[in-house]
Amino acid sequence: MSEKSDLLSGLALGAFRLNGQFLQVAEGLARPAGMTAAWWQVLGAVLREPLPVAGIARVMGMTRQGVQRIADLLVERGLAEYRPNPAHRRAKLLQPTAAGREAISKIVPGHQELADRLVGELGLEQARQCLEALQRLSAALDRLGDQP
Repeated sequence: MSEKSDLLSGLALGAFRLNGQFLQVAEGLARPAGMTAAWWQVLGAVLREPLPVAGIARVMGMTRQGVQRIADLLVERGLAEYRPNPAHRRAKLLQPTAAGREAISKIVPGHQELADRLVGELGLEQARQCLEALQRLSAALDRLGDQP
């Protein structure tokens, strides 16, 4: 293998490991609020503004079908609701209910505590550099699209 192939493999394996670590942490943070990491992810995507399922999938890097299943569960459990979408009659907007916002608010203290510990471990500047590197990597992959 070439150095470039090794770099791609290392980046992918590192991202997979990091994803697993973040999912494990997110499950632990979401559990006391009666949620899962996936529920938190979808509900978190619509805290600022309602979005259609396809929009949530794009923002979160998930499949539309996966988001649809979770959105339906959130609605069924009273944590979110579908609203009419003036831009598209069939693609309803998902937004949190008061119960959904309350569930998210239960996650905030643990999230803040972990943020403080992680930034304490890395240092503020290195944490910013990590974020910027992840954003650059994601943007590069977006530019490459579905090319093999």
